[in-house]
Amino acid sequence: MATVYSTQRTNSRATPVVMNKTNEMGGRVRVAHGVYEASALAADDVIEMFRLPDGARILTGSLAHDALGASTQLSVGHGAYANADGTTVALDADEFKAAASSASAAKADIAATLALGSGIEIDADDEGYPVTVTLTGAAATGTIELTVLYVVD
Repeated sequence: MATVYSTQRTNSRATPVVMNKTNEMGGRVRVAHGVYEASALAADDVIEMFRLPDGARILTGSLAHDALGASTQLSVGHGAYANADGTTVALDADEFKAAASSASAAKADIAATLALGSGIEIDADDEGYPVTVTLTGAAATGTIELTVLYVVD
């Protein structure tokens, strides 16, 4: 049976030691939390919940909501932004969670897999990275709550 090492553990075992980024080892976990009270929010509307800073590494998150109405769906992604080099990055409505029914009250994980953004490091300019919730299907009324745990330093 062999023992293998992650990139971060390999760095700490190297001679001389290679320092890991603080968003990979020893960083402080932070929370970003946004609440939106929808009142007949139109289908295809986008809610910017908060912005994350450049260099933040997304750990996990959750989307919670009331029963928003028949045929409603919510996805979690990001709005258009500029990266640290100034290049515009197009919006991606479902970067962290694909659209799913919000007809019943529920709470779901976001950024739950590598394909859905778990562990990504934010590359954004000084305005930050806009995290969004997008409503599709039908108009919605009720509370929408998004929480993201991330580490930056």
